[in-house]
Amino acid sequence: MLFLGTMYIIKVKGIAKIPDYVQLRDDKFTLLAYFRVDRPDKSLDKLGLADKLEYIMEVVKDLPFGQIAKLEI
Repeated sequence: MLFLGTMYIIKVKGIAKIPDYVQLRDDKFTLLAYFRVDRPDKSLDKLGLADKLEYIMEVVKDLPFGQIAKLEI
């Protein structure tokens, strides 16, 4: 599955033993991927975005928890 277009990214803060996660959603806000911040590889590869890993993780790094950011891929 190759996804191109507008996506939204949300960083979710984990609590206790639950790690931090990232959600990728399409323009209709349908969940495309849900992955741990420290393990994005498989989820991004399934979406056909493995080549955008560095860009997406740079956005994740700077994104505050609970905020939504728009990505143009």
